[in-house]
Amino acid sequence: MSDQTGVIARRPMLQSALGLAVGVATATLPAAAAEPAAGKAGDFNFLAGEWRISHRRLKPETGEWDEFTGEATCWTILNGAGSIEELRIPARNFAGVGIRLLQVERKIWSDVWVNAKNGVLTTPGLTGTFRHGEGVFEADEMDGDQPIKVRGIWDRITPTSHRWYQSVSRDGGQTWDANWYMEWVRV
Repeated sequence: MSDQTGVIARRPMLQSALGLAVGVATATLPAAAAEPAAGKAGDFNFLAGEWRISHRRLKPETGEWDEFTGEATCWTILNGAGSIEELRIPARNFAGVGIRLLQVERKIWSDVWVNAKNGVLTTPGLTGTFRHGEGVFEADEMDGDQPIKVRGIWDRITPTSHRWYQSVSRDGGQTWDANWYMEWVRV
């Protein structure tokens, strides 16, 4: 799914709402595990609670980082087989919901997004699992006519903080352009 500028992102509706798009900073990011990990109930339990979030998004027009703050309330549901995130960015008059559900038979998580401004569930979303304390979620998308890969990673997970970041690959996963970082701190 493309936003109004035609650039794919992990949360395309938030990107549209914020007027931001994929940038040009290239980073070497962790590759998905060679041997598939099995998703299990409870993988997202670390997310339950109240959070303050420092966002850093790359502006493609200038190559500069846009920094802003937000907050989130998260719940574990379905005995750990689901997680709901209500994200709020008051300064930007924005809200949305992240929904993470374990596909029990496949042992893989799905991660989808709903923008409060339009109420549309963005599917199919990203899929992935946690391995060695890091959650890697990916999807094949299109940016106009170009196939790309989108990746969201949950890492640096502690009882009081964690990070989520997003990147895009335009070369089949050989290199990744990081374009959004979220540093979460428990309230």
